[in-house]
Amino acid sequence: MLKIEAIIQPSKLDAVKDALLEVGIEGMTILEARGHGRQKGHTEFYRGREYTVDLLPKVKIEMVVLDEMKEKAIAAIGSAARTGRIGDGKIFVSRVEEAIRIRNDERGETAL
Repeated sequence: MLKIEAIIQPSKLDAVKDALLEVGIEGMTILEARGHGRQKGHTEFYRGREYTVDLLPKVKIEMVVLDEMKEKAIAAIGSAARTGRIGDGKIFVSRVEEAIRIRNDERGETAL
């Protein structure tokens, strides 16, 4: 099993969710996040004063998938979230040793 974490622009959330559902991934956790990478933020004026917005709003999507779903999930996220500009986001993949369903103590792949 693999955990896939994607950090994307908030405006792309619905498109990414739909793309993941199309490839058969239903379970996911969505978190609101703030951060920056190469994008670095920007400067804005409010009531005549200049201030820097260096932590930009992002959305983090987390899901645990079977190994054979890895490439489908990555392709779905990438194609739905990509604009070709700085700030599109990142995808991280890591190994999950075990999954346990709290409701009935199921373990392993059946717990997904």
